[in-house]
Amino acid sequence: MRGLTIVVAGADPDRLRAALTMACAAAALGGRARVYLHEASVGLLAGSAPAPGGLPDLTELRTIAAESGVELFACQTGLALAGLSADTQRVAAGGLIDLLATLQDDRLVTL
Repeated sequence: MRGLTIVVAGADPDRLRAALTMACAAAALGGRARVYLHEASVGLLAGSAPAPGGLPDLTELRTIAAESGVELFACQTGLALAGLSADTQRVAAGGLIDLLATLQDDRLVTL
């Protein structure tokens, strides 16, 4: 199965929720799954928006994704702008060049 790389391009918690859920599904099917948080979306790592209808919140969903093997990357500029550290947020730091250089044959989706 081809891998899936998802770029979260906005600071909307629903976009991150959709990206993590889609990545978990791809990982469950045996494919490589990566989520890249671009610029302002990195700020979503700092908090957790309430989830609708008893679904896991973003913090819980990130844990589920990590346990499923989903790789989470954060834009270095976004980390700096949000005052966050990749280590404390448990994400890899990188840029779009790194992401595209390691894309391989993944499908690329932007949310």
